[in-house]
Amino acid sequence: MKKIALAAALSVAATTAFAGGMAEPVMEPAVVEAGTSSSGGILLPLLLLVVVAAAVASN
Repeated sequence: MKKIALAAALSVAATTAFAGGMAEPVMEPAVVEAGTSSSGGILLPLLLLVVVAAAVASN
């Protein structure tokens, strides 16, 4: 009787350990950073130079 009870307890413990099965791995999406343009640093001084040149030429 003890052997039957021990076998039943072990079989119940073994089935709960494998109840979930293998899960598919979840991959995180890759993080993509937006590139910044460096032309904004030179564009503003050039635009300012054109405005100043136009103001000087109009006088």
